[in-house]
Amino acid sequence: MKRVFKLEGEICPNCGGKIQDAINRLDGVNEAKINFLTLKFTLDAQDDRFDQLLDESKRIFDKIEPSCSIVA
Repeated sequence: MKRVFKLEGEICPNCGGKIQDAINRLDGVNEAKINFLTLKFTLDAQDDRFDQLLDESKRIFDKIEPSCSIVA
């Protein structure tokens, strides 16, 4: 399943790169991308684990860049 989410807050490219790398390393994630210009987050992950991986992605955002969050 692939979905695009809006990001709220500010994110620097350095932190965004760390977030992308951490999420892309999660088992079950096919691809995670952050578009810094449009403040969009794309998550492509296994259908049966999508909600779990989205929750884990949110935790990664909170840990690395608390001023930016995923808006579902």
